[in-house]
Amino acid sequence: MQRSDIDIAREANLENIAKVGERLGIPEQALLRYGHHKAKIDYDFIAAKTAEPTGKLILVTAVSPTPAGEGKTTTTIGLGDALNRIGKRTVICLREPSLGPCFGMKGGAAGGGYAQVVPMEDINLHFTGDFHAIGAAHNLLAALIDNHIHWGNALGIDPRRVQWRRVMDMNERALRHINIGLGGATHGVPRESGFDITVASEIMAIFCLSNNLEELQENLGRIVIGQNFDGEPVQASDLDANGAMSVLLKDAFKPNLVQTLENNPALIHGGPFANIAHGCNSVIATKAALGLGDYVVTEAGFGAELGAEKFFNIKCRKSGLQPAAAVIVATVRALKMHGGVAKQNLKAENVHAVDKGCANLSRHIRNMGYFGLPVVVAINRFDDDTQAEIDEIRKHCASLNVDAIDCTHWSDGGVGAEALAKAVVTLSESHHAQFRTLYEDDLPLWDKIESIAQNLYGADEIIADQKVRNQIKALQTHYGHFPICMAKTQYSFSTDPRLRGAPNHHSVPIREVRLANGAGFIVVICGDIMTMPGLPRTPAANNIRLNDHGEVEGLF
Repeated sequence: MQRSDIDIAREANLENIAKVGERLGIPEQALLRYGHHKAKIDYDFIAAKTAEPTGKLILVTAVSPTPAGEGKTTTTIGLGDALNRIGKRTVICLREPSLGPCFGMKGGAAGGGYAQVVPMEDINLHFTGDFHAIGAAHNLLAALIDNHIHWGNALGIDPRRVQWRRVMDMNERALRHINIGLGGATHGVPRESGFDITVASEIMAIFCLSNNLEELQENLGRIVIGQNFDGEPVQASDLDANGAMSVLLKDAFKPNLVQTLENNPALIHGGPFANIAHGCNSVIATKAALGLGDYVVTEAGFGAELGAEKFFNIKCRKSGLQPAAAVIVATVRALKMHGGVAKQNLKAENVHAVDKGCANLSRHIRNMGYFGLPVVVAINRFDDDTQAEIDEIRKHCASLNVDAIDCTHWSDGGVGAEALAKAVVTLSESHHAQFRTLYEDDLPLWDKIESIAQNLYGADEIIADQKVRNQIKALQTHYGHFPICMAKTQYSFSTDPRLRGAPNHHSVPIREVRLANGAGFIVVICGDIMTMPGLPRTPAANNIRLNDHGEVEGLF
């Protein structure tokens, strides 16, 4: 019987977090402990390390996700363990899991098998409370807005044009659109509003893109919460809100240190989704890791046209980070699904479906060329993969002058990814990286959106009704230099989740645009994507419980 991730994690021989930090030169007095196995790192120590980031930055991304699973986080952890095994002092940088997927469909995000970060239950459930702090800061601003309107509205905020919604870290479709302020004059001013999931909050983005506390407070003040009756923008600083919001985020802003099953260090901090947000861990954690290790392995959410694109065009653009190489994770199972095989039929050998599904992998490889990075493919291997199927992937990659490396880190830990680690070292130390963003700052907003859709998605055009076109035109005047944060389905290059593989000649419909002035980007919402997910018919929460020993069961 196959052992579960939680069973493997529970049997791990964890080291005291002080010993893990010691390997990176972090003194014990710089660690703010949360028990024996997790800690936050003090600002003064972090500031010294972020000043001189000398390590090499490796991005792990993946093919477009499928229900078969790809294992991007698992590969990130396995690669980090493998690099440490071959003598490269390596730090892993990950995002914090959201409770939405943990109790919904996807499950946790701490890796799997023998490539996990631990303590697994803590990381997946509340962790150090960072998401709660972000949600509290977001909802404090929402409360201050409605309170200001209630007590005379000196700023003349137009209740019909308040764009700041509320958030919670849970999937809850019933709260997407709500009416508030009902019940009479003592209960506020009635208006329409709604909830997004915390990982889609602009505060989450600001949290992850700010370099220090001073910048965090300044960026929070630039949040545009809506307009006044004259149509002029109203910012959070106009409400004197950003100071109190910063206070709520002060401790959360310190990066979190944990370890892998092999006792190697991992910084887990921040957690925006990549389908509806920018999909990367915090800049402060990444820069700290670059000052602490020879190599830093990080991941960006979902497929490369989402997380990796935003990692390059948003995170790297704003932080000055220069990645050295990229790893694209693929599985035989996922490629068979992209080739048209149903999930229940994935165990049977089907080389033709792998061949067809490799169109998805090939486009992701090609897309990395727009950013000037050398690439290696990690084949995250399953027991029922056949050699003929593996060889088919290798053949496709070879035709693009890219190596495809068999990896068994899920079952073997770091030793199963040593070949991948050696390939990554060769790529990153060959100085072939000529990193660049896809578009320049001065390209018009419409053209930036079009560049992403046509170059990376294979679309013929972007389309929008006149209202959305007018919004983009209005934003161009003051915010035209901002990068774009595309929000679309993760399951396809198109906006139709049913179109797997590498669809071409499709249109990308823009439903809405949102200004994220504090984060410094424009959110472009495409197709039917929602910023507040719903739970599936049978949520993962239905199988999560405490056993007779008070231990968590059913978490995956």
